[in-house]
Formats: sequence, C-alpha cells, structure tokens
Amino acid sequence: MNTVIFRTAAPALSALMLVFSVFVMLRGHNEPGGGFIGGLIGASGIAIYSISAGAAATRRALRVHPITLAGLGVVLAAIAGFVSLATEVPFLTGLWWIFEFEGAEIALSTPLLFDIGVYAVVVGAISTIALALDGEEGDD
Repeated sequence: MNTVIFRTAAPALSALMLVFSVFVMLRGHNEPGGGFIGGLIGASGIAIYSISAGAAATRRALRVHPITLAGLGVVLAAIAGFVSLATEVPFLTGLWWIFEFEGAEIALSTPLLFDIGVYAVVVGAISTIALALDGEEGDD
C-alpha cells in the first residue's frame, strides 16, 4: 500500500496526528483524553510516517531514540509522585499551582506532569515496537 498518494499525504497526516495527540493529552483531566490515548494517537502518526518513508527515515526525523523518550516519561511520572511526598501528602496526590501571567491564570499541576510522562512512555514504547517491526536497527 505504499502508493504515491500515501507517500505524499503521510507526512501531513502524521504532523496533524501529532498535534492532535498533544491536544488530547493536555485536555485529559477536564474532559475525555489524557496521556495514554494522546500517546496512542501520536504513536499512530509516527507509525504512519514509518510505513510511508521507512524506518531509517523515521529514526532520523525523530532525532531521539523512542526508548529514550519512554525512559524520560517514566522519570517524569515518578517526579510527579515524589513532589507529593515532598509536601508530606500521599504518593501521587494531585497538587496545583496557579500563576497569573498578564491577567490570565495558568494552572500547573502534578497530574499534568504525570500525563506528560504517560504520553512520553506510550509514544516511546509503541514507536520502538513499530520501528522494530518496520526495519532493523542498523538500517540507518
């Protein structure tokens, strides 16, 4: 199914899917979505690009090995839990900080940090699997 139309449309479709996956991840605690489903959408975009361009081109486009991204996600999710312990509340208790910036309120929270970690783990793990199925690591 590697047609000219697919090879032409896949980069734009992949970019759109990655942007949409970040949107789904960021709205996760207020509406349906979150890090896991956003990560699946993002990994699907990477897989589509890999099918059209090949595993070597996808690895070059990513610039970071996907398993490194997964490891970073685990660290971010753990940090979200340890921040709670530092404030003497149970592990993974949600904490919020609200800042005002030019008249707008910006809310940062440990659940957001946890969701970003889950997103990175899912994108990294699924992309690693997809790239391994698409081609050998030494194909670069």
